Amino acid sequence: MPRPKIKKEEEKLKHYIRIRVDEQTLKRLNKMQKMSDCKGLSQLARKILMQEPVQIFHRDISMNGPMEELAMIRKEIRSIGININQQTYHFHTSQSKAARMFYVERTKELYEKIEIKIERLLEITDKLAHKWLQKSSVEKTSGGS
Repeated sequence: MPRPKIKKEEEKLKHYIRIRVDEQTLKRLNKMQKMSDCKGLSQLARKILMQEPVQIFHRDISMNGPMEELAMIRKEIRSIGININQQTYHFHTSQSKAARMFYVERTKELYEKIEIKIERLLEITDKLAHKWLQKSSVEKTSGGS
């Protein structure tokens, strides 16, 4: 997909600047670009040159496990929610009392399932919050001295 055309003439980037850097600087720029919000080296160099802020994203590898588990729980909760919506629809469209009771029981089972998932979700978020607050309090105490 091509990038959108710039309408305003003064915003177009018309002038080409070419620079040379050593291997170490190129590696540092490439590493910085991969960790930043910039799509390419040119965008990163432009931001540095214009003294615009470059957002660098840090990824904590120790968080991979909990984040994967959170993603799985989110997916499961979403599918359970869809099932509950379907059960509710069938409950409202069913004519007999026996069919309605059947859907009530199935929906109750789904709510019990979702309760377990939400408890696990709260456990994980509690641990993440504790870890996050621990890091931020360490940064505050070391930054304030």
